[in-house]
Amino acid sequence: MKAKEFNPNLIHITRDELLKQLQARLADKRFKHVLRVEETAVKMAKNLPGADVEKASIAALLHDFAKEDSVKHLSLFKDYPGYDHRWVDYGSAIWHGPLAAMIANRDFGVTDEDILKAVWNHTIGGYDMTLDQKILFVADYIEPGRNFKGVEKARELAKNNLDDAVDYKMKQSIIHLVDSGRIVYPETINIYNDWTAKRNK
Repeated sequence: MKAKEFNPNLIHITRDELLKQLQARLADKRFKHVLRVEETAVKMAKNLPGADVEKASIAALLHDFAKEDSVKHLSLFKDYPGYDHRWVDYGSAIWHGPLAAMIANRDFGVTDEDILKAVWNHTIGGYDMTLDQKILFVADYIEPGRNFKGVEKARELAKNNLDDAVDYKMKQSIIHLVDSGRIVYPETINIYNDWTAKRNK
């Protein structure tokens, strides 16, 4: 979406203003990643009946807003609903999504649940994800700049069945953490178990 104005009911900032803030906050490589995720998410939304293109654009632009923030910034939100004190033990890979969602709510007036949850859960997924939430979850994984082993399979799955792509990302993310000898944030497993149980019904 290239429109300069977003629906003010969704976010109290123009796209151009948000881009300026992102460019000031993020390294150039990260900023370009965000733009590619937006492009991917918008393209997916246009091809999926029932998806909201504007929500896809906003969520994509916001998803890494706090990626380069510090734990000190995170601590300012310790009284925010949903804050998990365990986040600090698992690094910014886990908490940058929730922090971005909290900033979006506080600073940009975002109250739409789809946008906030999409941003909050874009790394590990969430419970009962909607179509719009799944779009960002997958778009962040398959954007054109990604080149990890298996990304082509993920892209192919996303073309044919979004849920298959969600399933693939969840599984591969956990496998990657285990193979790397890294600890797994417990909610990652809980969400995967819930997703799998419901998908196999």
